[in-house]
Amino acid sequence: MLRGFAEDLKQEFHGYGSAALLKDLMAGLTVAAVALPLALAFGVSSGADAASGLITAIIAGIVMSLLAGGYYQISGPTGAMAAILTSLVAGYGLDGVFVATLLAGILLLLAGLLRLGKLTSFIPAPVITGFTSGIAVIIALGQVDNFFGTYSEGPSAIAKLISYGSLGFHPNLTSVGIGLFVVLFMVFFPKKWNAVVPASLISIILATAVSILAGLEVPVVGTIPQTLFPENSLKLSSLNPSMMAGLITPAFSIAILGMIESLLCGASASQMTGVRLKSNQELIAQGVGNILLPFFGGIPATAAIARTSVAIRSGAKTRLTGVFHAIGLLISMFLLAPVMSQIPMAALAGVLMVTAWRMNEWNSILYMFSHKFKGAMLEFVATMIATIVFDLTIAILVGVVIGLVFLVSRLSFIEINYEKVDMSRLHVTDEALCRRYDNAMVAYITGPMIFANTQNVADIALHMAGCDTLLLSMRGVSNIDISCAQTLRTLVGNLRMQGIDVALCGLPARAMEMMRRTDLDEYIGKENFYWSVERALLTNRPLPPCRTEN
Repeated sequence: MLRGFAEDLKQEFHGYGSAALLKDLMAGLTVAAVALPLALAFGVSSGADAASGLITAIIAGIVMSLLAGGYYQISGPTGAMAAILTSLVAGYGLDGVFVATLLAGILLLLAGLLRLGKLTSFIPAPVITGFTSGIAVIIALGQVDNFFGTYSEGPSAIAKLISYGSLGFHPNLTSVGIGLFVVLFMVFFPKKWNAVVPASLISIILATAVSILAGLEVPVVGTIPQTLFPENSLKLSSLNPSMMAGLITPAFSIAILGMIESLLCGASASQMTGVRLKSNQELIAQGVGNILLPFFGGIPATAAIARTSVAIRSGAKTRLTGVFHAIGLLISMFLLAPVMSQIPMAALAGVLMVTAWRMNEWNSILYMFSHKFKGAMLEFVATMIATIVFDLTIAILVGVVIGLVFLVSRLSFIEINYEKVDMSRLHVTDEALCRRYDNAMVAYITGPMIFANTQNVADIALHMAGCDTLLLSMRGVSNIDISCAQTLRTLVGNLRMQGIDVALCGLPARAMEMMRRTDLDEYIGKENFYWSVERALLTNRPLPPCRTEN
């Protein structure tokens, strides 16, 4: 794997010169402008602080970009991850977040080393869309306090809303005004201008300037330390076994989300660039980055499609774009920390409200509902509700289980059509042969003969009234399991006791192998297997006498 990564780097930087360096630099600074307000906002929304979000973007931008499975991947804090961390902070504090991030990083690193990068392909698209929408709801609900300048308490966004019943809801109109201004500014800001300067950055600058100049009394971000080694970071003394044991489940959720977000981001970006993502290398990058982040006071990071797409559109050539974006954020932290500390919380809440709305995959949602794909709709709704009420791990489990149930239902569909034999269609002139099959029936079986279809196979006997021969056309049988093999054995035995001859025709290799493994070929008789129904009909076979099963 290391040799392959070295070869990829060699190819990526082949012919690299000053022109490419300049493009990487400009693309990196453009991404930094987009990432700055998001890093601050996601740091706050996670239950940590703005500084944690900024440090996360810087460290992830350097470490994960250098090790990434695709030159275009830009990592940092994300809204989806922030939604998970809120309840984690409420239960374990920031030390819990740091330990869970470390454990998640180890899990991601192991996943990459064990080449598990393709696991996310087994998660149905409606499930991913559902948990994305659920996370968007959690983000929006979690910003109600900041947006309205109110106070609530509880371990989750829903619990906080419920607490308004006892605490009362008394919005700060100044905070509401700032939040509304940011929301409306981002919604109506022209898209062609947004490609040059992000609306989120401009709206925050304007809101902060007005707040400072007018001396508005609203909650602000607060002090942003001008260091990458803040006091609030992971200490080795925090790694006690009891806490680590309690954080395995949230760490697993963080790792799963990091894997899904990063690999989906890479899949989307690879379509934009034509350069395929090395999924296992990406997981290694995410693992190493998340192992290091807690020691700098950072929160979990993943590759983010918003920043990645900006990098690609801005002309990024190599992974140095991610490094330059991190350097740009680092410079901003040292030069602009006093100003950033005065950013109104309502302004960041407005950014997150719009981000939450845009996180929803509206095209996919509209498509599945307008076309009435009932299975996809159920997967989407169930996953979204489970994400909001429970957590990501349970949500994905619920969605995947529902998806598997529908998949089994669809794949287990079997069709059996019956047709009386008409020898004239074969242009047979042998009268004895025609008389032999006067009362013959062909059952055309299409689909898998598995446990879900044993009753359908057993019911073949109900269609044999007045018939002395049954030809099972099984060319359309994709698979046979032990349950249906036993049912077929019983069916053949019962028909033979009634004096009905049975022949099996056109079995695919996989189905024939199951016949051998279950000894059905010996029980039915190898002479009763034919390449096709036509071949069987051209053989004048004697009818078996009625007999009793041995």
